Order: sequence, then C-alpha cells, then structure tokens
Amino acid sequence: MKGKILLAEDEISLGEIIKESLDSRGFLVEHVACGKKAIEVFKSFSPDIVVLDIMMPHKDGFEVSREIRMLDRNVPIIFLTAKNRTQDVIDGFENGANDFIKKPFSMEELIVRINSHLRISKINFEQQWVSIGKYKFNFEHQILDLHGKETTLTYKESLLLNELIKKRNQVLDRSYILNLVWGTDDFFSARSMDVFITKIRKYLKDDPLIKIVNIRGIGYKLVV
Repeated sequence: MKGKILLAEDEISLGEIIKESLDSRGFLVEHVACGKKAIEVFKSFSPDIVVLDIMMPHKDGFEVSREIRMLDRNVPIIFLTAKNRTQDVIDGFENGANDFIKKPFSMEELIVRINSHLRISKINFEQQWVSIGKYKFNFEHQILDLHGKETTLTYKESLLLNELIKKRNQVLDRSYILNLVWGTDDFFSARSMDVFITKIRKYLKDDPLIKIVNIRGIGYKLVV
C-alpha cells in the first residue's frame, strides 16, 4: 500500500472515479461526501494525506481543513476545487492547505502531487525522531518506539516527556513544567504530574539505563 488517502468530494460520481483510479494505483482511499463526515473519518482512519473539495454540505473544505490542523499539524492537505479566484487560493493556504488543484484536472497531475507530498511528509516524519537510550520518540506524532513496537502517548504525556528529553541529565524545574503542561502549579496539578511521571517511567521500563529521578522540592531529572 502506497498510503492512506481521505477524499472529501460531494459530487458522488467524480469522487468514485477518483477513488477507483487511486485504488488501482495501490492507495487505500476513504471517500466521503460531506465535511462533517470527513472529520469523523479523519479521526478513525488516520490518513497519510487529505484531498478536500471546498464546497461541501454541513462543513466546507476550509472549515474541515482548520479542524484537521487542530488534530494534526503535519498531514498534507490538497484542495481540489472548481473555485479559481486568487482569493480562494489564498484562503485555502491560510486555512492549512499544502496544495491547490483546480478543476478540471488530470488524474496524473493529482497522483504526481499526492506522491510528492507523501515523500516530503515521510522525510519530515523521519527527521522528527529523537533517541532516548533504546527508544525513539516522535513528539509531533506522540509516538514512543522500541524496536518497532510503538506506544501512542497522550498530548500531555508527550509534552512532559519532550521537556524531560530537552533537559536530559539536567533538572527540569517542577514549577516550570506544571505551568507549561497544566497551566498552574497548584497542589492538584502537582499530584496529576506525579501520576504522569509514573506512567512515563512504565513506558521506559524496558531500558534499565533510563531513569527519571525525583529531585525533592525542585523537579525531575531524566538520566540517560
């Protein structure tokens, strides 16, 4: 499989033609016909790239793109639309798009652009990994990897681990991390952070050379 594509196109016949053409070239395509469904499928399907029409029922392509960008800052988004004013193109890019293809279009052009964005996305994804002992961590995608076994972290877990990594072998100030992740350094947030630290220790338990040390009254230190 070359990649997973979310195609949001409300013209059913055109959407099916595009889907069949992409399927035949080794892509896995989910086709939806409205903006609301596009968001639902994006969350469950986790596509590698999104192809959006602008004029769709319930939510237009601009709104869908904005919502996708709140969920994923990196997935490539291509607008595929009959709207061809300069302002439409500007609006597309300002709402999170990576590319803009005007109808009518050729399938070969669409495929070339999809492949180009997937290559760029793959390079960026590979550059986002940092090593922690035996582990690799990708903050943008919230993934901790041990020899190909991936653990998906929550956003707060990822943010906390990322700060520990940036200050590896140094003390991470308790008040700083509480305000960054929880927005306050009160008692309840501090107890919550202790729970999160325990979770991260469990995630890293398969490398005995990694430790998260509690520096009482000051903060935590990731020792690698």
